[in-house]
Amino acid sequence: MEPPQSLTNGSSNHHDPPPAEPTSSFDPEIFRSYLTSLLPPVIDAKVSDLNSLFDDEFDERVSRFAADTGGVVYVVQIKEESEDDSNPTYTYQLTPHLMYHPSHVTTLALIKRGPTLDPLTPLASQLHFLNLFGGDETPYESLHSVVSFGVKPWFDAFVGARGTGQDGDTKMGIPMTKKKFAELELSLLHLQQNVEIPETHLIIHPIIQRAVEQAHAAGTRPNISHIPVKLLNDSTFLNTLHGHVNAWIKSIQSVTKLTRDVASGTASQEINFWLSLEKALEGIETQLRSDEVNMVMDCLRNAKRFHATVSFIADTGLKDATDLVHKYNQLMKDFPLNELLSATDLDKIQESLMLIFGHINRKLRLSPYPIRRALPLVEAISRDFNDQLLRILTSHRLPYTPYDTFERLLAQTTNIFRTWDDQIKEFTNVAREVTRKRNERFIPIKVVPAHAKLQERTRYLREWRKQHEQLAVMTGPTKGLGGVGMEVGGMDMEEEVKEAYEVVKRIDILDVSVEGTEIWVAAENAYNERVSRVENQIIARLRDRLGTARNANEMFRVFSKFNALFVRAKIRGAIKEYQTQLIDSVKEDIKHLHEKFKTQYRFSEAYHMSQMRDLPPIAGAIIWARQIERQLQTYMKRVEDVLGKGWEHYSESQKLQSESTAFRKKLDTRPVFDAWLQDINRRNMGVDGRLFEIVRLRGGGFQLAVNFDPQIITLFKEVRNLLWLNFQVPHAISNMAKDAKRVYPHAVSLMETVRTYGQTLDLVENNKGIEWLVAEYRNESQRMISKGMNIRWDYFVNQYDTSRYVPSSDGRDNRHIQFVREFASVVSVLQDKTNNVIDLYKDILRAVEDLATCSYTSEAFSELLGKIQAAIDRLNLEGYANLDYWVAELDKRIEGILLQRLTHIIQVWCSEFDRTDDGDTRRDQPPLRDITNKRRGDKRMKEEKFLEGHMTLKPIVHEIRIQNQVIFLDPPIEYARATWIKQLHDWLGVVCRLRRIQSSRYEIGLQMEGASAAETTYTSLLTRFPDTTLERPFALIETKVQHLKDYVGKWLQFQSLWDLEAEYVFNRLGDSLANWQQLLTEIKKARSTFDTSDTQKSFGVCVIDYEQVQARVNAKYDSWQRDILSRFGVKLGLAMKEMHASILKARNDLEHHSIEGLMGGGAAARRF
Repeated sequence: MEPPQSLTNGSSNHHDPPPAEPTSSFDPEIFRSYLTSLLPPVIDAKVSDLNSLFDDEFDERVSRFAADTGGVVYVVQIKEESEDDSNPTYTYQLTPHLMYHPSHVTTLALIKRGPTLDPLTPLASQLHFLNLFGGDETPYESLHSVVSFGVKPWFDAFVGARGTGQDGDTKMGIPMTKKKFAELELSLLHLQQNVEIPETHLIIHPIIQRAVEQAHAAGTRPNISHIPVKLLNDSTFLNTLHGHVNAWIKSIQSVTKLTRDVASGTASQEINFWLSLEKALEGIETQLRSDEVNMVMDCLRNAKRFHATVSFIADTGLKDATDLVHKYNQLMKDFPLNELLSATDLDKIQESLMLIFGHINRKLRLSPYPIRRALPLVEAISRDFNDQLLRILTSHRLPYTPYDTFERLLAQTTNIFRTWDDQIKEFTNVAREVTRKRNERFIPIKVVPAHAKLQERTRYLREWRKQHEQLAVMTGPTKGLGGVGMEVGGMDMEEEVKEAYEVVKRIDILDVSVEGTEIWVAAENAYNERVSRVENQIIARLRDRLGTARNANEMFRVFSKFNALFVRAKIRGAIKEYQTQLIDSVKEDIKHLHEKFKTQYRFSEAYHMSQMRDLPPIAGAIIWARQIERQLQTYMKRVEDVLGKGWEHYSESQKLQSESTAFRKKLDTRPVFDAWLQDINRRNMGVDGRLFEIVRLRGGGFQLAVNFDPQIITLFKEVRNLLWLNFQVPHAISNMAKDAKRVYPHAVSLMETVRTYGQTLDLVENNKGIEWLVAEYRNESQRMISKGMNIRWDYFVNQYDTSRYVPSSDGRDNRHIQFVREFASVVSVLQDKTNNVIDLYKDILRAVEDLATCSYTSEAFSELLGKIQAAIDRLNLEGYANLDYWVAELDKRIEGILLQRLTHIIQVWCSEFDRTDDGDTRRDQPPLRDITNKRRGDKRMKEEKFLEGHMTLKPIVHEIRIQNQVIFLDPPIEYARATWIKQLHDWLGVVCRLRRIQSSRYEIGLQMEGASAAETTYTSLLTRFPDTTLERPFALIETKVQHLKDYVGKWLQFQSLWDLEAEYVFNRLGDSLANWQQLLTEIKKARSTFDTSDTQKSFGVCVIDYEQVQARVNAKYDSWQRDILSRFGVKLGLAMKEMHASILKARNDLEHHSIEGLMGGGAAARRF
């Protein structure tokens, strides 16, 4: 005998590989030994009885089983019939084919795991074995147990262990397989629950049976002629037939009168009962139509025994029963109860309820199935529904699931119960309607659901778990109450709540039986006892927060934080004392709302905000009032949240409630809407008239405007917002708004375009210099305006809106819409061109202004003129009109500035040229340019500093030389004149050589011959001085040259010192001492020209160097002076001698006159 482990099922290891092919034929003795060890413990077989199993064919059957691909062989235990049942005897049979017989007590199925049996491998790992119990009982219960507790759990365990996702299961068909298992399990359960309908076999007399068989053999229709004539009149034979007929009646009546109590059992039993009864009645009808029954009836009629034949059908009640069952089965056929019983999740249960009640409500109107039976049937469905729902909910282990899953499942369950209630209401209405139509006796239409306790328990559990989750969240680490609890009572609230929940986890929370309810109550009490300590700590913290709150908002802030806990009665009771204080705070807040409302909408901040958000006034006022109303409702809701439902019944709260109700009536926005409707109906707000209008301005003048009433736009916005606010706007006003909406985009576009046009014209007016440049675009805009003067709004209102059907790219737009777009495009171009040219014009003006203040260098002037030319080139490139004329005007302006610069530079040059002519005396005199400095500003002062540092005329040195006794000037005076004029031309050339600005640099040069004649520089400015500005520097040069000539002429006079003869001079002077003395005096005076310590003479921009000739002229001069002086001395000596001789002679003459003559002469003289 094999060890005990060989007696277990061989399927213990699912992943064992299949056995290899046997290397030799299988030995039946191995199988014999295996059965000898297996059968005694498994089916309680005696070893002595097993000999019947090992018969002559045993080896052949085993060999065939081991080698064939057939996968099963059966060991059948057969009970032998005997009168003594106390000690039964059994025989055993090995067979590959299974048959069911009442004598078969037990059948053991041996199933191969592989195609063949390997003699080298233990049979325990190659065979499954399965007990199939037989006997008098039906096999349904055993098969149901095998599927429910063996095959299906093993499949579920394997699928669960694999852990594939839901998508993977769906792809492999696992959910469908589970459903098939559930349906199989359900079918087996139905079979064992069915009420057995007794099989009816009509007793046929042997003579009748033989006669029918003979007729069939002869191929004729059976009739009484096939029965011997003597038997047709034999009373014994006829009495026997009569007795058989009476037995038939009783047997058929046992089926037709069969019924069941619908209140007992399940709904599937009720359904299967009527379906089976219909099949049984059909079987009876089939038998009654047989030839045997017809021949029996013919025999009885032939014998005039009509009592048995006439009332036969009526006595059986077969026809009535068949009709009734057939009508009932209109309800029972295709009854979707299996959808409920095989549902694997909550969604399927809900769908099945819809199908079941949809079937019942539809079929009850057709089938005469009694309502008194339909009510218990629905209650039976309720029991099945309760069992199925309980089974699915229990499988989820609700206490262990996360709260989100728990809430989702119970919310789905609540929804399913709601579906049941809705369907029951509909069923009740149908049942009452059917009862009234059938005129049945009134019965109360009431269904007592079997799931009422489960429904109540799930509702309670959902609320209980919600309160627990709120408590768990509030005591969690993120809410900050855990630390509070430790400080107050030295207890970890979070851990305490978890421990309290562990008590509930250990019980079956869905057990609604008496014992289960008692267990639940005890667990809940234990939970509440633990939680109450946590609540006490939270209450202490809550009272502390409420006590320190300064106003209602802070109170509500505390309430909002602890609001999740107010569902707990203990915590709710702790805040009762704050009712009066809270109501006073809410009254104060409502008073603020009153004040806000009394300020009126037009003077509120919301009005300005609404305007910014493009909300029209009426809709804005309604929204404002509704916001106040919503805030009032929020205050009332807060009070209700804190004080509980029915708070308005308190004496202190009634006044608050009445005030809020009265205020809410004042906030009714309907009167505002009605007044707006009356105002709109009173006005004529049609969209008509011309597109444009000319408006006279108050200050004089006219302005272009769009002939569109802004109130129409407001109307369109009002209607849109009022419809959003769920107001019913009349159809006429709605149509008016639709017209406004259709025109609105074009009107807004036109108004924006006209506004842009006006602003652009203002820009052009403020920048006079650009009028010529934008004249073409302005003319185009004015042409569009003149075109639009004849267009009316009616064309836009009555147009057919094809834009949503025909894309605009195909050019099929209405020509009026096209005008709006073209007008907007033209004005946009005008605006862009104007803005662009203003920027360029400002750059040009800035550069032109800088020409008057920039450094006086060709680089500075060229850079600025280059900027101006670049801007002009850009204007030319962008196609601005009248550019030639505009550039010509600009060039004139530039010429004026450059002419000023030329005038000033000539003045500066003249001042610099004439600065040192008269020594240092002119340095004290402010030059002319200093006067202009005061007018130029700081920039000009910088420029003057630049000119003072660089406007220096380098003096020209002229040397007076003597060679070959000839005095001359090197270089000559004409060189100085040429140099000064060249310097003057260089300074003037800084401006005159600048390239003129041109407007046609981007033009194709076809007029090259004519273009050469145009002036390209500013040389012509020299001809445009209004006074003698240009003549002055040349006059200064000539004056300076003349001064040089005069001074040089003095030196050239000394040439005569070498050219004159002394005797000529002496003869020229003669003997006149006065002439000689005058010549000496002049010689002495002329000596100052060369008889100095200086060696040069400065004339400012020119220096005369006379060092070389000074000594020689001095020496020659000394020689002439000595000669003349010595000759003068000789002449003077002779004259002195002659004078001395004359004086001496006169003396002598005087001495010889007498005194008397002198005296007489004296007396005469004294006479008067």
